[in-house]
Amino acid sequence: MESPVDDQIKQLENARKLVLNDAVHYPQVVQGILPIGAPGARVELRRWVSEFLAETFASPSVPPQQKEAMSLIVLETLKNIIENPQEDPAVVKSVVQTTASIYPLVFRWIINNSYDTATWERMLAIKSRILRIWDGAAPGVRICCIKFAQRVVLVQTKGPDADPRRGDPMEVSLSMVPQNHPLMPPKNLEAEASGLLDRMLSVFHENSSDAVLVDATLNSLSTLIRARPQISSKILNVILNFNPLKQANSPMTPKLRVMVKSMEKTTRSLLLHVLKRDQQHPLAGKMHQYIERMMRSKADIFDESTRKRGPPEPTDGLDAAKRQKLGAPVPKLAPRFYVPPLTPGPHTVAELFTVTTDEALKTFDVSQLSEDLVLKIGVTIMQKIDVDMLNQAVEGIRQRYKILEAAAPAILNPATAPLDVEEEDDDYEPDFYAAEDTEQILNKLDNAPPEDTTVTAPSVALGRFTLPAPPPLTLEQAGQVGQVTIMKMFDVMKSLEERGKKSKAGINRLAASAYDRDAWVTILSRIATRAPGLLDEVEGVKLEKDGSIPVSLATRIREYLCAYILEDFRKRLDTALTWLCEEWYNDKMQMKSRAAVPVYYEEWVLKVLDGMVPYLDGQDRGLVIKFLGEIPGLSMDVLDRVKGLCRDPATVNMALQSLLFLVAYRPPVRELVLNAVEDIWDTYEDARPMVVKLFTKWRPGLSDRLKAPEPVVEAEDKIPTNGDTAVTA
Repeated sequence: MESPVDDQIKQLENARKLVLNDAVHYPQVVQGILPIGAPGARVELRRWVSEFLAETFASPSVPPQQKEAMSLIVLETLKNIIENPQEDPAVVKSVVQTTASIYPLVFRWIINNSYDTATWERMLAIKSRILRIWDGAAPGVRICCIKFAQRVVLVQTKGPDADPRRGDPMEVSLSMVPQNHPLMPPKNLEAEASGLLDRMLSVFHENSSDAVLVDATLNSLSTLIRARPQISSKILNVILNFNPLKQANSPMTPKLRVMVKSMEKTTRSLLLHVLKRDQQHPLAGKMHQYIERMMRSKADIFDESTRKRGPPEPTDGLDAAKRQKLGAPVPKLAPRFYVPPLTPGPHTVAELFTVTTDEALKTFDVSQLSEDLVLKIGVTIMQKIDVDMLNQAVEGIRQRYKILEAAAPAILNPATAPLDVEEEDDDYEPDFYAAEDTEQILNKLDNAPPEDTTVTAPSVALGRFTLPAPPPLTLEQAGQVGQVTIMKMFDVMKSLEERGKKSKAGINRLAASAYDRDAWVTILSRIATRAPGLLDEVEGVKLEKDGSIPVSLATRIREYLCAYILEDFRKRLDTALTWLCEEWYNDKMQMKSRAAVPVYYEEWVLKVLDGMVPYLDGQDRGLVIKFLGEIPGLSMDVLDRVKGLCRDPATVNMALQSLLFLVAYRPPVRELVLNAVEDIWDTYEDARPMVVKLFTKWRPGLSDRLKAPEPVVEAEDKIPTNGDTAVTA
């Protein structure tokens, strides 16, 4: 018979299944279970309620606005549970996890609702209690306290403004708090965050051997390094001064060995992750040196036993060679590998060569593994396998085969039996029947079933077989096959890493000189620009069903390249420049050979620029300067896109400095750029002070026009109208 607690937990599990199927019911379920998790309830119920709350606020299926509303409801319950000194550690752990999830939500609520003093006081009481139990709690609770401290530091430090184009729209940071906020003074919050960060980093100063706390701290710091660049240098400097292998100098126990290896691996993984995200990090050199030093130290420490010790001592007292000298008999070693014999009956080839006795391993299908993985596993096993064990396994399979061969009965095929072998059948007695007449034979043939007309092929050597030639492809089929091929080439290119050092060979470099992403970009761009044949538009091609002209394969490649670049144009700017240089070169060569040819460079450079301009900000000055400085051709249409950046006060400085770079370092387009600058002067009045500041040297007349007074309208220049006003002539 089930107890009332078990029955109640079963009902709660049904409520959990309900919200997992439909997240709309979360608010009703949360409000319903809060009384069940009161401090006076059974510990099983309190554990279930606390775990459910932690799961709810960590679930991505619940909208942030809904989480924010529910966080205000559960604060009082969390406060009552956490303040109980005799509370179960599992309940405390789940409460701290829940608090870490809802702290940004409550913080955001208080920013916009400064009148809600009671809610903020509850949050402060919970935070104070968590920070007090941090050092003396169980290891699982301490890990959750570290996560909570990381979330507090993340919220109470300045971060980037919330931008719908990139980042999290629900980003919460100190930058959102007004300076005159009555409940949350920014200076106090920032000071508290700095103190909590120092408390988190203290585990590295103490050279703690508790790998659980060190690994938890490192995993929490990864988010702070990525999201808060202003404190990343401080964190990385502390980590670079931390030596996870220092405890290895003490007597090495198996437990200490595992803990030291874990701390070293986690530290190295964190630094490699930082380097992977930002290769130009100011501390990149130090991080590379630290990783190499740790790898060498780890090899020296953990490989010391195999280097310094001599050959293993015999475990049975005397070596075999010594026994021979002393005249003692050498014991015959028992086989270390046992191959069980096969059971009677027929067996497959797989059963013949299966030597393991593990039933679960016998059912594993090796064909599910890839060929490369099977080869790696096979090579590794053959390098490390014991020769004696291998010989014993081979001998066991040989004995199996002999037993199967001896047990197999000799079966003679009548068609291939020797002529001098006669079958003996002592019990054979021929049956004598009366001969059938002609009519009976015909009736029997009429009623007989149809004969099998299958012809058995004679066992003779066949002649040479040649497949018929495939039918010729139409232009539409060739275009479809070519499009699939190009898509697969792009998939291969995306799977490769960027090459660390850019090639300096120029336009005459070999496209397939290296198997990297740059080489594939060069190949694809040259296929689109230089390859002859069906890649270009062909006359006589049938129209599509909607009446449009089918797109050529070269245009498809250009579209794929443009989309690939605009997916992440900040990192793939070099790819864009490589492709556009190939387009410009191809247009020039075609114009030399033929009079009227289609040109593509101008069209695609404008498409790439149109895709980049809406997402540029003031920090992309170097990117714009590099793009305008390295594309081979500049036109007024390109400069019009740059002029459009002057509409936004955040990008006007970047646009004018990019134009100044072209004026100073690209003399052939200097006059064209200066004319664009004058258009900016005439169009955007807010940009005039910056234009005068940057371009006075090149167009002195701009400063004179700024100082010139407005023209005075004389009375005789006015044309009277029927009304009282006059318009200027």
